Amino acid sequence: MEQAKNVVKIAIQMMGAYPQLIELNQSKPLSAVLKDVCDAWNISNSEQYALQYVDGHQAYITELNRMEIKNGSILKLTTSPDKEANSLCQGVQSHNLDVRSESLKKLAALSSDVTFAQEFISRDGLLFLSRTVEEDDERGEVMCHTLRAISELMEHGFVSWETFSPTFIQKVVTFVNVNLMMLEITQLALMILESVVQSNTTLGIMVKKEVPLDRLLTLLQLPDQETQIKVMALLVALLQKVGGRERADMFEYLWKKNMRQFIHKNIIHNWPQLGDEMRHYLYVLQCLSLGLLEGRMRMAMDPNDAEQRQHLQNLRLSAFPIEVEDGGHMTAERRRSLCAKEFRKLGFTNNGSPWQDLCLTPPGLLALDNMMYFSTRWPNAYSRFVLENSSREDKHVCPFARSSIHLTLILCEILRVGETASETGQDFLTMFYAQDHFLHELFCVCIQVLNKTWKEMRATHEDFDKVMHVVKEQISRTLGQVPTSLEFFRTKISSLNYSEILRRRQEERLIQDEALSPPVMELRKQLEPELLTLIRQHRLNYLCEGTKFRKISSRRRQGT
Repeated sequence: MEQAKNVVKIAIQMMGAYPQLIELNQSKPLSAVLKDVCDAWNISNSEQYALQYVDGHQAYITELNRMEIKNGSILKLTTSPDKEANSLCQGVQSHNLDVRSESLKKLAALSSDVTFAQEFISRDGLLFLSRTVEEDDERGEVMCHTLRAISELMEHGFVSWETFSPTFIQKVVTFVNVNLMMLEITQLALMILESVVQSNTTLGIMVKKEVPLDRLLTLLQLPDQETQIKVMALLVALLQKVGGRERADMFEYLWKKNMRQFIHKNIIHNWPQLGDEMRHYLYVLQCLSLGLLEGRMRMAMDPNDAEQRQHLQNLRLSAFPIEVEDGGHMTAERRRSLCAKEFRKLGFTNNGSPWQDLCLTPPGLLALDNMMYFSTRWPNAYSRFVLENSSREDKHVCPFARSSIHLTLILCEILRVGETASETGQDFLTMFYAQDHFLHELFCVCIQVLNKTWKEMRATHEDFDKVMHVVKEQISRTLGQVPTSLEFFRTKISSLNYSEILRRRQEERLIQDEALSPPVMELRKQLEPELLTLIRQHRLNYLCEGTKFRKISSRRRQGT
């Protein structure tokens, strides 16, 4: 006989009794199901009991989640959440250390269940736990269970961290700032402080003041992956919650303390496998660091700014020092004419007023920063680029300034400079952590590739957009190979010349043409009904079996 759709076959266990195999009618009230189960074992007061999963996180069965029960599930009859919460509230206040320790241990295990958490919190359970943290000097299992229970209970988001006192936060901070015998307490303290920072309360400001960056860097260097994850989580939270100027200062300090090098060597290349959490934090850290460039990217050049004007002049002087010397006794008009000529050779469109080229935002002043960095960091390559193009026919000249401005824009788009980090993102660049001044150094490599590609394409001014499109493709394809260092990137992109780009495009076009050829299209049309049936059946099976999605903690949601 075919099983009814609203009936599931399950087993129910109870300590000291033979299991019951029942057919659970999902349309029957849960209270009635519990009464039947209790009656079978001659148990009265069925309202004081509940069903709970045996495996996994042992969640209580409620009317809200009962439809998740599958055929073959194993449940157990246990004390109801309200009765258990009442019992544990008394247990955690017991003067008997053994009773208190056992109660806290059980509480830590049950606190992840939303039904139990509601019952426990409604009985002022969090108040009892916070007092335990504030008043106890014990730093062993009892404190460990207490902190874990608080962390799990707060994860549900029923109450705000503002309900906790500064004294509580100060005590948790000491668990981070002081070397403890139990590393697990430090980990739990880091996790709680991260949640407090993400909650946007005044207590978060207190955490920032009380936890030194030096201490977090020390903990990051401990050879324990779980601790490193928790430290990264708190660091990222602190960086996300401060303003742009303060964030820049924090990054400057962290990079000065070689945090980037440590991450690259001891985490990225030393861990057997980076998990989802660490990959996410590395991704967010990269986004926040690159985001510091957004201000320059969105700022147009100010012709009245003496420093910006001097940067422009330095670009010109670095490329044409001899001609400037010869013009030392020129008239003002002659000097202006010579400067305009040299700015034209540098590739500025508005050679008489080159600052106008840098009014486009984005990339704004970031393009000027890149050009200045290239001219000072790689002076020989810069001079070679400019002088080489100065000797070409006008129509074949690769304009350095115009190319730099557009290349900077391309890099900002590819690296998503200024975009808010996704709460699920994990796509960080390994070579970001392998290189100081990452975007500037990447620009220095790519601008030379651009010049090389320009020559390979024998481009003229009319081909400018076409060249930039090819260069963008070269960069994107090379980054797709996940280069681990700038040198690796340089090697790969150098081999990806214009001829190789054309070859790959041709291959991809042939594959596409083959897929769209009349015989293939005819076969696809014939197979379409069968394929749609298979897809429909697969989707139905997937719905029946269910699936698990990676959990995004409430702490991460609060940070967005």
